[in-house]
Amino acid sequence: MSVEEKTFEVEKTSNSRLLETDFENLQFGRVFSDHMFLAEYEDGEWTSAKIMPYGDMAFSPASCVFHYGQAIFEGLKAHKTPSGEILLFRPIENWKRLNRSADRMCIPEVPEHIFIEGIRQLVDLDRNWIPDGEGKALYIRPFLIADDAFLGVKPSLRYKFMIITSPTSNYYSGAVNVKVETKYSRACLGGIGAAKAAANYAASLYPAMRAQKDGFHQLVWTDSETHEYIEESGTMNIMFVIDGNLITPSIDRDTILPGITRDSIVHLAKQWGMHVEERRISVKEIKQAIDNGTLQEAFGVGTAATIAPFASIGFEDLNHKMSDFNSWEFAMKAKDYLENLKRGSQKDEFSWTLKV
Repeated sequence: MSVEEKTFEVEKTSNSRLLETDFENLQFGRVFSDHMFLAEYEDGEWTSAKIMPYGDMAFSPASCVFHYGQAIFEGLKAHKTPSGEILLFRPIENWKRLNRSADRMCIPEVPEHIFIEGIRQLVDLDRNWIPDGEGKALYIRPFLIADDAFLGVKPSLRYKFMIITSPTSNYYSGAVNVKVETKYSRACLGGIGAAKAAANYAASLYPAMRAQKDGFHQLVWTDSETHEYIEESGTMNIMFVIDGNLITPSIDRDTILPGITRDSIVHLAKQWGMHVEERRISVKEIKQAIDNGTLQEAFGVGTAATIAPFASIGFEDLNHKMSDFNSWEFAMKAKDYLENLKRGSQKDEFSWTLKV
């Protein structure tokens, strides 16, 4: 019997950690709720799915994921409304992107039912783990890994799709300092930059660590061919407001992750009558906008941060300090709109939220 034809099994924990969790001092991705979701793929189909207590799992040392890196993931959040309802923000887009990543990494697609209902039923079971308060939410991490015990360079025949959740506060506590990277690369043309693959993040760790030692929170990645054009920033897509126009790198190339928050903000800007340009942006252009005073706002956008204003932008030996982000008109308006929408206090005119 296929997964689509039966209700997910549920094994509830006998030892909840809810009461011992300090919800006033949450760190991003450090605390995990009581349950997790697991579905397994073998012999060409998804044949089992269940919710079970969160805990360690056993894997073969020969499992393909450890040797050949077939691993992809997603990230989204559940928010609680003032009336106690639980809302998910654009989960269908996460499902679509997961499957685009799966296609690029030779991984079987996850059916919509498994992805969406897996999240809904898991979040519903652990709804008491959703924290209250500004900047707080239940972070949801679906991921998909190869699980064939075989030391051969080919796509795995077995996979595990899992979902874990984590009560969390803001990813960044304030504005971030970023540095334009001109030596190392996150992705290249023809590579896997547009996939949300674990390998992309592994490649970014070393240069990001070097930048952090110099006092920066994140890097601004540039193209691998010339390092002249801006792509994205660590955990976020990048946007600039220059002379009243919203400008963001185009995702036409396969080197940039197509962010769901990015898409939402571009949609809002157009809806609000703002001129939007999705195109290649050179480092030189940003420097010139700084020099002539037309760079008004610069920020990263993503699920974890929603909108993270840049406090400063480092260019080799130069470090430009941005203006106080509290005075930024567009970034603050977009952030407030999305945060209110996710918590049910903003009318959902685009049908972006899904009730659990």
